[in-house]
Amino acid sequence: MELEPPVRLILVMENNEKTDEVKAMEIARLMEDGKGLDVTVLDVTGLNSWADYFVIVTVTSSAHWQGLYRTVKEYIGENGMEIHKTVRKDVHGDDWNLIDLGSVVVHLMSKEARDFYELEKLWHAGKVLKGNGSAQ
Repeated sequence: MELEPPVRLILVMENNEKTDEVKAMEIARLMEDGKGLDVTVLDVTGLNSWADYFVIVTVTSSAHWQGLYRTVKEYIGENGMEIHKTVRKDVHGDDWNLIDLGSVVVHLMSKEARDFYELEKLWHAGKVLKGNGSAQ
């Protein structure tokens, strides 16, 4: 007897508003569509006070992360979200760009930064919703 893989239900609130998990997963799909690499979604609900989901993406260049950033901006405009201002330590650095959407935080990272910071290991207590949970 062959078992079917578990089915994941996409939750939508009563008023047809998408849940934060749905938004995180949709953003992840958009990152993949934009050729983002090793896209991972972590549920970090209850592990910190500022976000519930991390979308972690490896980018290949400055132009790549800027294109993905524009994609996120378009998405949030259509989904009632907004970017919260963050302070960058190095305004010229392209290794790690963080997009804070409140309950969802998108991390656009170079391969080198992702290998160095290992967010998936740092947040190992989070539940991996997409991806393998480790940068490759």
